[in-house]
Amino acid sequence: MDLETLRAFKQAEYEEAADGYRAVGDMAMAAKDTIDTKISGGIRGELEGKAAEAALGELKELSKNFHYAQTECGLVSTALNGFAFDLGAAKRKLDAAIADAQAANCTVNPNGSVGFPPGTKPGADKTADGGTVTGSAGMTDPTANAIERQAINIHPNPHYGKAIEFANRIADALKEATEADAKWAPKLRALKADDDLTVSDRDWSDAQSDMGGVKEAGKSYLDSLPQPPRDGSPKDNANWWKGLDAEQQAAWLSLRPEAVGALDGLPSTVRDEANRVVLAEKHGQYQTELNSIPKPPANEWTWITAGMYPAKVHTDEWMAWDRQHGDRYRELTGALKGMDAIQGRFDRTGIKGTPEAYLLGFSPEGNGRAIVANGNPDTADHQAVYVPGTTANLSGIDGDIKRMERLWSVANGADNGSVSTVTWLGYDAPQDIVKDSPFSHYANDGAPAYNRFLDGLDASRAVDSDPHRTAIGHSYGTTLIGSAARQGDLNADDVILAGSPGVQVPKAEQLDVPKGHVWNEEADGDPVPDIGRFGHGGTDWDGPFQIPSDPTFGANQMTTDGSGHSDYWNEGSTSLENQALVVAGEPEHVKLKPPPNPTPGVR
Repeated sequence: MDLETLRAFKQAEYEEAADGYRAVGDMAMAAKDTIDTKISGGIRGELEGKAAEAALGELKELSKNFHYAQTECGLVSTALNGFAFDLGAAKRKLDAAIADAQAANCTVNPNGSVGFPPGTKPGADKTADGGTVTGSAGMTDPTANAIERQAINIHPNPHYGKAIEFANRIADALKEATEADAKWAPKLRALKADDDLTVSDRDWSDAQSDMGGVKEAGKSYLDSLPQPPRDGSPKDNANWWKGLDAEQQAAWLSLRPEAVGALDGLPSTVRDEANRVVLAEKHGQYQTELNSIPKPPANEWTWITAGMYPAKVHTDEWMAWDRQHGDRYRELTGALKGMDAIQGRFDRTGIKGTPEAYLLGFSPEGNGRAIVANGNPDTADHQAVYVPGTTANLSGIDGDIKRMERLWSVANGADNGSVSTVTWLGYDAPQDIVKDSPFSHYANDGAPAYNRFLDGLDASRAVDSDPHRTAIGHSYGTTLIGSAARQGDLNADDVILAGSPGVQVPKAEQLDVPKGHVWNEEADGDPVPDIGRFGHGGTDWDGPFQIPSDPTFGANQMTTDGSGHSDYWNEGSTSLENQALVVAGEPEHVKLKPPPNPTPGVR
């Protein structure tokens, strides 16, 4: 980078180009949303058959193209703004050095050297000639600095020292610009797609790599933007986001979508946009890695004779594969199964009136995180936030998503205002009913995040009216809800508990909702309430062994018609209808179990 090139640099031109790419990205996003919601959703709601399926397949591929274009345009826009920020800072330093040199009657030459006029030091007998000096960038060596100061002190021309200062400043600015140019050039060159119209997992994996490159190069630019509040409340997060301009919001969405998507209090549309990028990129990364792992051997099992009876055991070939690849193979396949389930929910928009889905939280790490809303909670009159229980994880999220789809369908049919139902897997649920579920730390650790999410629904509210909100828990998820009420202030109007082993509080009135607004379901043959009632067998269970199914707890006992632990959301069931009536704000129509006889044998 030479002096004339940096002097000619116009930061505004790059920022205008960035605005152009951002506008194209916005158009791509609008096109994607139109395809997914209006066109594809309309086809699913009205048409059936092979022709409709073929059209939906083509539209899905077109939607992928627009989503990929939106993501890449966002990265290009942010990269251009980051490049302009870095070069602009260097140019401002250069302009200031040149202006100061000219004000001191020095001349800046095209090669960056500085000419200084003749001058006389106080007490000198004659005027010293002028001259030209060349600066040194980044003078940090103490010895070199000392030599330079000594040269300035003994030089007979008083302008020599000023010229050295100006020349050094110019050299520093040129060095900074050169480093920025070298840093950004490969990142900008990498922002290109292949020449086909198929958006593959490798394309999304490359997009994630592009994001990492732009994030690394743009650190100074991103650090210059207003940062989200450290440990901020959902309201603090909402105010931070509202305070950003369009360019700043785009930069955060482009470079830190995982951070934006996880912030409670931000608009659901924003979190959904961010998390869908994370979902697509993680799917690409995980699928690409999975493709690189050898498939498990076809001959997994063999028979050996042990004593008098044959025994089925893994083959040596399979065992060798499992030791080298098994754990990671299962992690990847499980996470991809969950990601495909989330995508499957997106693809069901429009079927039987199913509303648009919003991905309000997502991470494939560990057991995984997924928060999926049916309908926009920011505008819904009624919100329901469901917490699944033991064994819940990303790989099995499909069933929990579908439960809330069915609940939305029935609650929305009550025609008492708009409804949004949310599957909230925002915690590490116990994965083993014997080894893990007897312990309360899973609930205690996850409860604050649940409270923040509920509070965030207030902070992200997009209409003037307050929503009616129901907290729903199943199995160990009810324990988390109880812990949330015990640890903080459960921001809900109603609580529904299904198959609960206990909620850490002895009375319904301690669940932070008005009297009469705690509802319980225990199906015939569900063993989990009895596990809670008669003791978990663990050593870390907080509170008394009283469960919501006990009459003295004080919950409304709703009628159920399923059996076992998993039938509370069966389509067409009374159990599901009762929950929907509570969610829709029509509790007077809920069917309740008759109270138990106070005295045995007396009616």
